[in-house]
Amino acid sequence: MFYGAMKIVIGHPIKAAFRPWVEGLENIPKEGPAILASNHLSFSDSFFLPAVLDRKVTFIAKAEYFTSPGIKGKLTAAFFKGVGQLPVDRSGARGAGQAAVKDGLAVLERGELFGIYPEGTRSPDGRLYRGKPGGLARVALASGAPVIPVAMIDTEKVQPVGQVMPKFSVRPGIRIGRPLDFSRYHGMESDRFILRSVTDEVMYEIMKLSGQEYVDIYATAAKRQIAEAAERA
Repeated sequence: MFYGAMKIVIGHPIKAAFRPWVEGLENIPKEGPAILASNHLSFSDSFFLPAVLDRKVTFIAKAEYFTSPGIKGKLTAAFFKGVGQLPVDRSGARGAGQAAVKDGLAVLERGELFGIYPEGTRSPDGRLYRGKPGGLARVALASGAPVIPVAMIDTEKVQPVGQVMPKFSVRPGIRIGRPLDFSRYHGMESDRFILRSVTDEVMYEIMKLSGQEYVDIYATAAKRQIAEAAERA
């Protein structure tokens, strides 16, 4: 009920204000479980994608959104809980992956849509980074649900980091690819080579949809490199 109310209160105004364009909406199944694997450019990605879909999509979100202090923190936590987003502690990659698998499987078992960002964090510079296999691939192989690659486009330009007011002149886009079937690997979710292969295949499809430059390192490592370079400068 709360999700439907938030679609009206937030989703409709977002669509009216920013007029996001969408391609491939027909690739989202009308019913049944599916995994939406998206690139991650902005905090707003988790708002724009649900806004254009008729079905509910449940994302995993970093635990900090649920534990931040102050009035703003409490409001943020209430919103994320209300729309069914799932907190994941990212302090350890292994722990985050296990939590994503457990929560993702629960969502899919209910016949719903599960959203995940394979990069694990937002891109620091608009490029596409190596996907982490711990969550996406394990959920896909354990559930047998199709994986639908999604490309968010120009969402990072709507509200750049550090800018308070969004840019209404920017019209973001969403490209939704054809479902990927990994049933041939069912039961092989403990094979790290298979997990890497599945993840890389999904990231390749996202790259084709988004047109982003691909960087074969994790986004977390790129953020560290950028921070270290800034510190030296």
